[in-house]
Amino acid sequence: MGFATELNALPVGELLRRATTASAQAVRTSLAKARLTLEDFAHLISPAAAEPALLEQLARRAHALTIQRFGRVIRLFAPLYLSNECVNNCKYCGFSRDNPIARLTLTVEEVLREAEALWAQGFRSILLVAGEHPKFVSVEYLRQCVAALHKNWPSISLEVGPLDTPEYRVLVEAGADGLVIYQETYDREIYAQMHTSGPKRDFEWRLHTPERAYAAGFKRIGIGALHGLADWRFEAICTAAHAEYLQRHCWKAFLTISIPRLRPCAGEFEPLTRMTERELVQLVCALRVMFPDVGIVLSTRESPQTRDGLIPLGITLMSAGSHTEPGGYTGAGRHKVHHSTRGRLAELASGSSEWAPARHTSTGATEQFLIADERTPAQIAEVIRRLGYEPVWKDWDVALSA
Repeated sequence: MGFATELNALPVGELLRRATTASAQAVRTSLAKARLTLEDFAHLISPAAAEPALLEQLARRAHALTIQRFGRVIRLFAPLYLSNECVNNCKYCGFSRDNPIARLTLTVEEVLREAEALWAQGFRSILLVAGEHPKFVSVEYLRQCVAALHKNWPSISLEVGPLDTPEYRVLVEAGADGLVIYQETYDREIYAQMHTSGPKRDFEWRLHTPERAYAAGFKRIGIGALHGLADWRFEAICTAAHAEYLQRHCWKAFLTISIPRLRPCAGEFEPLTRMTERELVQLVCALRVMFPDVGIVLSTRESPQTRDGLIPLGITLMSAGSHTEPGGYTGAGRHKVHHSTRGRLAELASGSSEWAPARHTSTGATEQFLIADERTPAQIAEVIRRLGYEPVWKDWDVALSA
């Protein structure tokens, strides 16, 4: 049951046809509506809507809706990687089990050290990220990390392997208020090809995660597809359908949508599909017009130029100064980095062909992927101000829900 039932019944073929053959008049008709359907959304992501005159109209409406609903503010957050250990084999991920990489799991004390460095930079909203590994990243370990951080941090979100509702409830009670879970791809066939072993192979278990998280009491839920696996218009339609479903059934939670594109990583996976800069702009605008009240997240996967250009078009949340490896902000845990291959500890032979990160990491642990925007949080905040917006480091406090 749940969204899987709706996804199976979704007329994807017809919606894709609209998304590829819509006329300019169909785009104008959809843009004129106050409330859009999935058919209208398909028109807005069509090639016709990407023509300069119509894309300008789409961008103007997206900008106006963002200002109306969110004002001129951009919420800033930082990811804090707890561990790059993982039991899953995902062809596109640097943490994939079979990749011969340098791995590290932080202790709770080391997590606090990393968090202190982020706090000093101004952050008050943090996203805890980890690979899926029951031994290294257990529910109890996560609970301890959240509980320790909750003493000071007003906003703690999680991006970890899917859990069941009772396990999520433990983390909510410890102080976590947000959960991010990307389906990666909504194409079942490609999903099976990309996830060759591990619990992540279960498509529907992952698909129903937002609903289990909502039942556990999370106040914020984030979804998204990883662009570079299936056709971007297919992913966009399925993401929009998922967002519609969650707005109907999980309406007490604030919903966010992320639009990550694949980046270079260990394993050197090559994207199966491409999304151009113009198509990314079109998708951001279409999502904003379709979902005026949904948060749209942009990470440091994108270049400075792309991120700056998207700020006025619908983005409401941005990461800044990100490190995608455990211990990246302070070098915490560098003394215990180890190498593993196929899930086993391994000594590197002389002249090993182990993948080396493109930039030096402070611990020597391997990154999940290489970021594209390496500006400091202060530099990004200054750009936001220069564009006429206000960088917001904290927009939630536990006192509001006490």
